[in-house]
Amino acid sequence: MSSTTPGSVRTSAQEAAARKGSDRMPFAVHLLAFSLFAMGSAEFLLAGVLPDIAADLHISLSSAGVLISAFAIGVVIGGPPLAVLTLRWPRRTTLVVSQTLFAIGVAIGLLADDFTVLIVTRFLCGLAYAGFWAVAAVTAIGLVTPDRTARASGVVVSGLSIAMVAGGPAGALLSHFAGWQGGFWAVVALTVLGAVSTIVAVPATRAAEEPSVRRELRVMRQSQLWVVYAATLLSTAAYMISYNYLAAILTDITGIDSVWVPAILVLFGIGAFIGLSIGGRISDGRPHRALLIGAGGILIASVLLALLGRHAVAVIPLVLVLGMAGFVLNPAIYGRVFTVAAAAPTLAGATAVSMFQLGISLVPALVGVALGAGTGLTSIPWLGAGLAVLTVPVILIDRTMAHNRADSTTEPATDDS
Repeated sequence: MSSTTPGSVRTSAQEAAARKGSDRMPFAVHLLAFSLFAMGSAEFLLAGVLPDIAADLHISLSSAGVLISAFAIGVVIGGPPLAVLTLRWPRRTTLVVSQTLFAIGVAIGLLADDFTVLIVTRFLCGLAYAGFWAVAAVTAIGLVTPDRTARASGVVVSGLSIAMVAGGPAGALLSHFAGWQGGFWAVVALTVLGAVSTIVAVPATRAAEEPSVRRELRVMRQSQLWVVYAATLLSTAAYMISYNYLAAILTDITGIDSVWVPAILVLFGIGAFIGLSIGGRISDGRPHRALLIGAGGILIASVLLALLGRHAVAVIPLVLVLGMAGFVLNPAIYGRVFTVAAAAPTLAGATAVSMFQLGISLVPALVGVALGAGTGLTSIPWLGAGLAVLTVPVILIDRTMAHNRADSTTEPATDDS
């Protein structure tokens, strides 16, 4: 097996970790997680201040909801093209430029105080966010030894779970006292801090080979890579479909007072953080086992939510379990993407980010169809369970393809028996 991580040469950080045999992640990897936390907080903050934005700009709540869609569309379509356009840039430069454009976009939207400008800047921020997320994951795996790539990716993505647990709620609280713009100004400040810290503390990494758009596109033609993307989309939609409508389920089905809903939703984020920690440790050696555990956990938690939705004593811990199960998969997904696309990981990583967001974006359409058919809120966890069931055979197909590939190439087989 090669001693280099996918798409990068062995850095001084890798050499030091190898010599010490340390289990500790490099500080720069945690710094990338902080930067993703800063930017990701803007995504989770928006839902908490939509009524205030609608009132301040004299628009309907449904119109204000377009801001969520604009950001999501930017993330979905932005990552792959930006990955190609910045392919020959130093990765640290791409990270800093993405952070800077994100901060500028948020600031312009706040200063303009115009709904149209706010929509445009939210879309542009989604583009920058997607570009940063994809390159941050590739940069992280370039800073660790090959046997810890999935764990490094998990640490970076943990920035999102912290944004979910703390960043969004804290920003909404700040906006309650300082106007809806207050939380977003905090995001701008943290993003600028992250950009400066990236310049100072993130080591430069370089590709093992001269970056090539043709090679990146050739790698994207691999059928196995798109199997992994299918698992990404299905599994993300499977747990997010219940999470996005938990507030309604908790108040209308479980009968919990709305004042307790934010605290219960925090349990999902805590579960996500735990799931990332567990998944990161399993995924480097047993990625398909982590994927199957995650999909199975989503299936079980979703079915129990549907059956026991009226009982708070059951629903509250299930929210934690759903977060754990959903995010156990994430390090394994990144591990599989960077294994299959080892020769050209940048575009592949960016597309993985788009698939995560696309899975989230499909949720409202699926729920709209179900509720439009008169099935009620209890149908939502059943939809999650169905998506989890669909995820399992996709994972098994990828496992079979990985074993066949290992038999015919030098790729190491994983112990997923």
